[in-house]
Amino acid sequence: MMISIVMPVLNRASSLPDALGSIDQQTYEKAELVVQDGGSTDGTLKLLFDRKNSHPMRVQSAHDGGLYDAINKGVARCHGDVIGLLSSDDMLADDQVLADIARAFRDPSIDAIYGDLQILSASGRVIRHWRAGPFSRRRLSWGWMPPHPTLYVRRSVIERFGAYDSAYRIAGDYDAMLRWIGAGEIKLGYVPRVLVKMRHGGVSTNLGAGLLTKAREDYRALRANQAGGAGTLLAKNLRKLGQFAPLLRNPGH
Repeated sequence: MMISIVMPVLNRASSLPDALGSIDQQTYEKAELVVQDGGSTDGTLKLLFDRKNSHPMRVQSAHDGGLYDAINKGVARCHGDVIGLLSSDDMLADDQVLADIARAFRDPSIDAIYGDLQILSASGRVIRHWRAGPFSRRRLSWGWMPPHPTLYVRRSVIERFGAYDSAYRIAGDYDAMLRWIGAGEIKLGYVPRVLVKMRHGGVSTNLGAGLLTKAREDYRALRANQAGGAGTLLAKNLRKLGQFAPLLRNPGH
């Protein structure tokens, strides 16, 4: 089974080596990296083309209409049976991530796989631990969603239910997951461990102006997919509080 990893990138020369290194260390060899660059000018492209990789990589650099347009362009170029995303600021947690994902997909009834996520500070300290837990359809109305950076889906899911809506600035991933998991009723498999380490500081994790935009877009996605309303959105955000609890009990982590 070929696994495709789509990486949208724009001027991320500082964090890109860690992201690329986390892919190169994977023991699972039947994987490809599909990079969709938005026209970087900071040395990102040089880093990509100088990369001595253990997995195939294809790079395209062209202006796009935003994050989700870039992701869709990358998805359209994938050769894999299974497709996931990795931000150029993030890292696969260890060298067995893709092997564990491929193993989970041996069940032909599984449409998508997800796992747990850690969010890191600038110094690399874990500041949030998102334990997703097993999927239950009734949890959707209570704001549950798998951590999108850990989600890998069969190509057939995207072909049947559509890719990312580029009209969204921040919540295109939430909209897509609501469409796939809610209306599409795809079957999810859970890998109960950390699959991705995500750097804090992206638009969706900052508490600035992006938070209000995200809330508005999350609500729009909920209504568009008939998946809930204000109560679901409130529950979705309250769920994040539990991601800090293990760290408060173990402040050294």
